[in-house]
Amino acid sequence: MNRIKIIAVLSIIAALFVSCSKDDYRLDTTSADPFVRFNFLVSTSNIPLEYPAKNTSGLPVSTFENKSIKAFKVPVALTSTGLKSAVKVNFSAQTSGDPNSFSLEPATELLFEGNKLTDTIFVSFEKRWTDKQTISLKLESASDPAIHIGNLNTTYPNNTFTITLGEISTNYTFPVNQFVVKGEVGEKVDFKVNFPNGFIPSEIDSNPIFKFQNGFEYSLTHDDFGDNRSSITYHLTLLEDIQNDDARYESKITLVNTPNYIATGNINLTVVKPIKSNRDVQAYPASKFTDPTNAFYLTYGEHWFNNAGNCTWQTFNALTFPVIVTKDNENAILYSDKGTANPNDDVYHDAFKIGFNVSSGTNTVNSFGLKRWFSNESNSAAVSPGFNITSALEFFPANGNSKTEGTVLVIPQDITIGSSATNTHVIAISGDGTYKEISNGLYEISFELKLTNEKLFGGTVSTQYRMYNNRVYTKPSPLSIPCPKEVTL
Repeated sequence: MNRIKIIAVLSIIAALFVSCSKDDYRLDTTSADPFVRFNFLVSTSNIPLEYPAKNTSGLPVSTFENKSIKAFKVPVALTSTGLKSAVKVNFSAQTSGDPNSFSLEPATELLFEGNKLTDTIFVSFEKRWTDKQTISLKLESASDPAIHIGNLNTTYPNNTFTITLGEISTNYTFPVNQFVVKGEVGEKVDFKVNFPNGFIPSEIDSNPIFKFQNGFEYSLTHDDFGDNRSSITYHLTLLEDIQNDDARYESKITLVNTPNYIATGNINLTVVKPIKSNRDVQAYPASKFTDPTNAFYLTYGEHWFNNAGNCTWQTFNALTFPVIVTKDNENAILYSDKGTANPNDDVYHDAFKIGFNVSSGTNTVNSFGLKRWFSNESNSAAVSPGFNITSALEFFPANGNSKTEGTVLVIPQDITIGSSATNTHVIAISGDGTYKEISNGLYEISFELKLTNEKLFGGTVSTQYRMYNNRVYTKPSPLSIPCPKEVTL
């Protein structure tokens, strides 16, 4: 373990001690009688001080209540005019709790030499304690018999130090909330998860701390936990090229609450490859797949899915609507001024997004044919709001202005689907593909849809989709790839 040396406060304002006897509190470095003592200092807020922080008016304390599971540092200082040879100081430790719940570095012996007049005892915690307990440290002896153990007084000897282990509160957070990538295969992004009060490695290994909304493929690894229990460094490596300048690619990593750790502060980390080319709202691809004048306008789809043990293209349809936005949205295009000169009642649509929803009521539509994925789903929007995906697909015209083709993304998001109010599941969706006018007025969207949920799917599953803006189209050719099976919620 690397030791962080904590500089001891070695003198107190002399005027406070003008009448001191040998039995008074002494920290001066010019003493003819060298002594060694615990030198644990705290701020006015009772926060342990570490170099270079100072408290020139406070005195070392002999007890401290620790509520953190990161390494606890106890400085020990030797007051001497100088050391001609190395000095070893032995110490002992006792606990009122489980002796295997913590470890000490060094274990029993401190070392002082030359100008190094401070050493540190590191207390590391191997497991989480449940009841209050104490760890008592005591300076026992020095290799140089001329060195006095403790201060040269009986009031504040500081030859012992007691750590009281209080109620633990552990949390974690992201120090940053976004990274921008170039989108090249093999590109790496390193990021940290901070643990202000430390962590126990076994607790991180046994409980997933992330949930994911993945807009592209990547792998995720982390460094060895090591002795630094204040953060973990993760490495994200891109596994696919996401080089289309007309498209925005985005993956989101979210910290989740676990039995022992609470997600606080920045809980979302977004890794994004932004659009490099501008999109012309006049390309208006969303208009190819919506008809705001018809509350029952449908788009039609096929997805590659299991049917009685065989993979086949299976049909679905869903009520499809534009996404309403405000005038100042960068993708806004005027749909209607309602025949008035008053701009306040104008209606704007997102030129590049569409969604699926019911025209009225509390039922659900079959966005992406998702109802085929489950055997006992509830069709109520109160239980399965995820069947109505009101902002589902985003279009990126080729060259930013093509009116006939481009790229499409499934907008990464969490959707909730369940069988009852007490049995619901949060599923992350994402995906991408292309769209194109394949004959006069007939548009096809070809894309992969990914669904992620550990309990339902054991991770991420995906399949191919085709969607059309007309019910008359040619059935897609069969694929030679596996297909998902229906699951029970």
